[in-house]
Amino acid sequence: MSAVEDRLAELGLSVPEVAAPVAAYVPALQDGRRIHTSGQLPMVQGSLAETGKVGEGDGLVSPTRAKELAQVCALNAIAAVKSVVGDLDRVAQVVKVVGFVASDPTFTGQPGVLNGASELLGHAFGDRGVHARSAVGVAVLPLDAPVEVEITVALADD
Repeated sequence: MSAVEDRLAELGLSVPEVAAPVAAYVPALQDGRRIHTSGQLPMVQGSLAETGKVGEGDGLVSPTRAKELAQVCALNAIAAVKSVVGDLDRVAQVVKVVGFVASDPTFTGQPGVLNGASELLGHAFGDRGVHARSAVGVAVLPLDAPVEVEITVALADD
């Protein structure tokens, strides 16, 4: 097990099997020293953990719950990276995180939601988990997911 997986275990988490694509793409692709993941949904054992728009009020996914779901997305992104590189300790740096939040029109807390992903990556990779990030509010995401996260990592020179 990698040091990254050991740090995840401290949180009671383990790297899941890579989520199966829901369309015509691959979960992650290597380009030189970079691994780019496809957008990862909050899938748990093959099903979305929750659906709907993020916001305050009845019938909406709360920002607190959406932050938890962003963590699930990040864990799935880690799984996608692992499916390509095998050993997560080969990751030299998490370079960029892009997150999409299916938002109620009045919701503007997308950065707070994406902190779920950023904080998990920081814990898992330590200093190598510090990254640039975009947090974008959108009208709808695939399968009515509340959040989607993609990451780009750089590999260490072998």
